[in-house]
Amino acid sequence: MSPDQRLGVVVARSRAQTVIDRLQSEGAYDGSRTVQPWDEDSVAVPVTSVPADLAVREVVRQVGEPKLRELDDYLRERGWTDDEIELAPSSWAVIGDVVLVDMTDVPRPAEVGEALLQVHGGADTVLDRGPITGEHREPDVTVIAGTGDTETVHREHGTAYALDLAEVMFSPGNKAERARMGDIVDDSERVLDMFAGIGYFTLPMARAGATVTAVERNPDSFRYLIENVRLNGVDDRVHPYRADCRDVAPELADDPVDRIVMGYYDAHEYLDSALAALASGGVVHVHEATPEPLVFDRPIERIEAAAADAGRDVEILDTRRVKSHSEGVVHVVVDARIE
Repeated sequence: MSPDQRLGVVVARSRAQTVIDRLQSEGAYDGSRTVQPWDEDSVAVPVTSVPADLAVREVVRQVGEPKLRELDDYLRERGWTDDEIELAPSSWAVIGDVVLVDMTDVPRPAEVGEALLQVHGGADTVLDRGPITGEHREPDVTVIAGTGDTETVHREHGTAYALDLAEVMFSPGNKAERARMGDIVDDSERVLDMFAGIGYFTLPMARAGATVTAVERNPDSFRYLIENVRLNGVDDRVHPYRADCRDVAPELADDPVDRIVMGYYDAHEYLDSALAALASGGVVHVHEATPEPLVFDRPIERIEAAAADAGRDVEILDTRRVKSHSEGVVHVVVDARIE
């Protein structure tokens, strides 16, 4: 329907829902546009046609702003019932040109995938996200719609992350924490990123001017770490190691770093190695998946115990909840200064 053919009917506000219900039953309601206020006691309801026996105050043209269509709208076009739509996913992540979504208990996943491609016109693949498993935190994904290309480049806060979502994990919920690490470093700092992955925290810190020793032992993640260092133009500020961080950290003991990032849920197991590489007055950022009743006591107690073993003092600078990890478990970060 061209703009000059778009119509609306003006009715009393008190009759609006009754009129909309009737128009919908007759297929004459234009759901692609919004109902608009008309005057003090009336509204203009967008229609595709005007039923001959519908009592209205007047018929007007070009009424209502275009409505942003949502997943529910596209599923209804495919014949989904309200009960089925209740089972559809309520959230998903767009990473580059790939949509990542959990399809557990979702009826007809392929139809949901096609609908999500309509919602996000710039996306070309939809992946069903399974669990992250193994010592290298490997993803389990299934292509449910689109081209099936799982390799993409994701951009946020000016940083570009090339990755293959079938090979390496990417957590959208860590977005604020990634940006924060780029904001808090000084350009004169030396940083150790003990679990660098594809450069989640390394890249924003290096782009801010810090010199980063980035350690990653997963070969797939390390390959993308190298690519992303080049992609972001920080080759001169990132020193990548494909190794176990416990082997690299002792090499820094004679020339310790100013800051250490430990972006791994079991980071506490590596605190002894971290503290050996951290200068006096340096800051450590310790991530942990903590049961709700133990937030923030458990990670703080672990940091204090490791510092005591090393004969060092601790000042807790900040604590943050990053996101929900699983039912009753929270991803948290504790920032601590170690003297």
